[in-house]
Parts: sequence; C-alpha cells; structure tokens
Amino acid sequence: MENAIQNEKVIYTGSTITIGGRGGSAKSTDGKLDVKLTAPGAIGEGTNPEQLFAAGWSACFIGAMGKAAVAKDIKFPADATVYAEVDLVLSETDGYSLKARLSISLPGIDNETAKTIAEAAHSLCPYSKMVKGNIQVETNIL
Repeated sequence: MENAIQNEKVIYTGSTITIGGRGGSAKSTDGKLDVKLTAPGAIGEGTNPEQLFAAGWSACFIGAMGKAAVAKDIKFPADATVYAEVDLVLSETDGYSLKARLSISLPGIDNETAKTIAEAAHSLCPYSKMVKGNIQVETNIL
C-alpha cells in the first residue's frame, strides 16, 4: 500500500454509495444511512453535504474533547454540545470552498479550561486534522 504509515491499523471504514450528487441520494453499504440529498437551501425533504459534514465533525469533535478532558483529569460533561456551521463559499478567485465555525458548550467547565480542551481536541479529532490549513475554522466557547 502506497503511503502507508508504519504500524497503522484501520479501525473502521464508513462506506456509502451516492447517486445523482446534490439532487440524488446517499446510502451506507450497511443500510444504516439512507438520505435524500438536496442543494443547500432547497425547499422540501433532504439534506446536503454541508449539513452531513457538520454533523459528523461535531460528533467526532465531542469525542475528541472527551479524550482531551480525560488526559487532563477533567470530568467531561455528558451534555457537552457543539453547534457546527459549515459554509459553502464561492469566490471569484478560488471558486467553491468551505468555511466553518464550531461553537462549544461545556457546562460546568470555565471558559479558559474549555478553550484548552477545545484546542487539544483539534489535534486529536480526525475531521479537524483533515481541514487544518485547508479551510478557515473559527472556534467559539459559549
């Protein structure tokens, strides 16, 4: 395998089949996901890639914050929340791109500690690693 990292172990592979792009549908090969896709802002049923990305990233990021809190011996709140916003942007120079904001609520944890946990989570979360240096990301502690 090209570019394999030594001692790398795949722990899970999510696989989907998408037909028709933004106006089609996406299904996971295990049958657990089955969604109709629509363009952003379209009226009617369906979701879009930006919403799916926001949901996946925020879920993963909460897990990463939990790991970061445990590493710092901080009790992580069960009701931790991430409000993720992913913008589809069109510019004259770069064409289409994404921007994102993660607004984080960690009840019972002071803002400075929450900021430290969030910063550590960005170095743990695979989604954060994927976008680092590729899109503008703003992190806010609520």
